[in-house]
Amino acid sequence: MTYTQAATALYDIPGPRTRKRHFVYGIVSTVLIIALVGWIIYLLFETEQFTSAKWTPFAYKGIQELLLRGLGNTLKAFACAAGLSLALGAVLAVGRLSEHRAVRWLATLLVEFFRAMPVLVMIFFIFVALKVQPLPALVAGLTLYNGSVLAEVFRTGINSVERGQREAAYALGMRKTQVMTFVLAPQAVRAMLPTIISQLVVALKDTSLGYLITYEEFLHAGKLIASNLDYDLPFIPVVMVISPIYIGMCMLLSWFATWVAKRERRSPKTEAVEVAPAEPGTVLPGVH
Repeated sequence: MTYTQAATALYDIPGPRTRKRHFVYGIVSTVLIIALVGWIIYLLFETEQFTSAKWTPFAYKGIQELLLRGLGNTLKAFACAAGLSLALGAVLAVGRLSEHRAVRWLATLLVEFFRAMPVLVMIFFIFVALKVQPLPALVAGLTLYNGSVLAEVFRTGINSVERGQREAAYALGMRKTQVMTFVLAPQAVRAMLPTIISQLVVALKDTSLGYLITYEEFLHAGKLIASNLDYDLPFIPVVMVISPIYIGMCMLLSWFATWVAKRERRSPKTEAVEVAPAEPGTVLPGVH
């Protein structure tokens, strides 16, 4: 093994027999996945899920408006929950990093409690016990859960910044708030961005829990449509319409995270400044 291979490989480089075995595993896995997909498609055709009678209702204006209204309600709930979760996560993370023991313990208690509590239980409690309207109840439950998870993400990201960065900022006379705002947080955000987006994807998917408290979101609209169709297995066409839209929204969030990360890397504020090499005869400062 060469020095370059040893420096870049995280494990022993496989030999010819191992590579051949991995190739066979890949072929077998691909065949099994293709067979599974083919079997699912066969079942769909066998149960006549692609007949025009089962897809004609989706051409009706009323059903299209119901789906669009449900999608709009889903995006509204997600936008509110995402913004509030980020704000709550930031507040709780600052509390956990506080130098005051009482604040730190209180923030830790809230984070651990809301992270351990099932999100559906919180949504039901807020909706039933506190008699809150469906949208605020859904947003509150999602905010408390995702905000507590994001608090740990923020805290871990800030602690991952090299200690020398913090010490150098304090040496320059910066206050703790300035160090956190201008030194630690910008560096931590770039490292935390994939995890933050992943948690927001979870929040987007969890908006579907709103149909359990009668909030008219996207899944609730699909359930309402399926319950009014008069043919066998009406939920399958509805799922085939709703699922790609959910998947598309999650992929759009991931694409946005990738775009933001690339933009951060190209930002003039984060790009390294090239220093011209010293030339013969250059006088260093302080040297006469």
